[in-house]
Formats: sequence, structure tokens, C-alpha cells
Amino acid sequence: MLSVPFFRSCWFLRLRSLGLVASFLFFAVAGVWAQGSVMRLPVDPEPLVAVTATGEKNVDIEIADEPQERQRGLMFRQSMPEDRGMLFVFPAERRQGFWMQNTPLALDLLFIGADGTVRAIAPGTPFSTASISPDVESQFVLELLAGTAQKMGIEVGNRLRHPRIATVDAQ
Repeated sequence: MLSVPFFRSCWFLRLRSLGLVASFLFFAVAGVWAQGSVMRLPVDPEPLVAVTATGEKNVDIEIADEPQERQRGLMFRQSMPEDRGMLFVFPAERRQGFWMQNTPLALDLLFIGADGTVRAIAPGTPFSTASISPDVESQFVLELLAGTAQKMGIEVGNRLRHPRIATVDAQ
């Protein structure tokens, strides 16, 4: 015959197993939800300044400088002010590659050298998995709403200034 403590332990094990299953399901659902959620970084107190043929233009920026921030970028973002962008800061200058999967906004991608010079401007098509990787090396990439670079008069060869760029430039 089985003793009462044996039955208690069986119930305890079943409840414990249910608790583990519930925890697993909670974290799995939370992970899926987080993957589909918008990442919003704080707007940097210093605007990025584009020196163009028609004068200086300011852009408020969010800075993505951690690997997980650079990976998420503007994914799932449905809207963004025209004077806002996201500056991606990479540890070293090299050829950078982007894609637009899970990004519903059409974007301009500005590939910027360590010295702050715009080296290439490429369009980003919403939800595309095609690689956006111009044949230039860059340490920064600035994402703006599509058409913003042209409206502001930003062209290849223009200089962009920001404390994060100046820090790298001074090294």
C-alpha cells in the first residue's frame, strides 16, 4: 500500500510540473510579443547636424549603439516625425548591410564614414529582405523617412556632425 506522503509528493510534483510549463509558456509568449513590439530609444539631447549646400539642417536622433538595438532598429515602427532619424553606431568602419524585414516605413539609409562624410544614400523598401549594402565602408548609418535626405538637401559628400561622430573622428 502507498502511504499518504507518497500521494502528497505526487501532487506536489504535478503542481510543480504545471508551474514549470506555465512559466515556459509565459516567457515564450512574452518573447514573441517583444519581437513584434516597437523599440523606442530616447531622443539624444544633441541633434545631428547635416552641413548641406543650402545650410545646416538639424535632425533629432535616436542612437542604436548596442548590438540588440542595431538589430531591431526601426522594425515595426508605423510612423516617425520627418525631423527624426535613427543613427546606428558600429564599433569599426566596414561595409555595412541592412534589410527592411518587419519595417513598414520606407526609408533613406545614409552610410557615413568615421569622419562624418556621407558616402552613400540608399532607399529602403518596406518589408524587403533584400540586402542594402552599398560598396562603401561606413561606421555610421542614419535612417530617415524616405525622401527626407532629398528634402533637406543631404547628398553624398556632405558632412554630418554629432558628438558621437566627433568622438570617433578624434581617435
